[in-house]
Amino acid sequence: MEIYTIGFTQTTAGDFFERLNQAGVRRLVDVRLNNVSQLAGFAKRDDLRYFLKALCQGEYAHEPLLAPTKAMLDAYKKQKGSWQLYEQLFLQLLADRQVEVAVGPELFDVPTVLLCSEPTAEHCHRRLVLEYLRDKWGHIEMVHL
Repeated sequence: MEIYTIGFTQTTAGDFFERLNQAGVRRLVDVRLNNVSQLAGFAKRDDLRYFLKALCQGEYAHEPLLAPTKAMLDAYKKQKGSWQLYEQLFLQLLADRQVEVAVGPELFDVPTVLLCSEPTAEHCHRRLVLEYLRDKWGHIEMVHL
């Protein structure tokens, strides 16, 4: 199963939605803790829902089980914590939440992209989510848009 990831920072709305269209994405799964921040620009929940339908014939879903906790985010971002510790804590959180059971493969039954804010997947939890699910389910190919 091929699953995409994308971040919305450091890009324009035009480029963002063009990448989704070129990939054939039909569902965007928002894995951010806060999906209504004014800092999100075109990527606020209600705007994304509208743009996905109008521009990509796609649907929007928010899945907070795949988001880090506020304390984890604050420790990493605001307190400049280490990526290695964040990664370890986040993977443990996914295991504790048993996301491989709670969020079934049917969430990805159409071409799907995981959304977060980071411009690349290298230091973003969206990559960790897919690596975790691949370890549990197998047969996941990640494509970072």
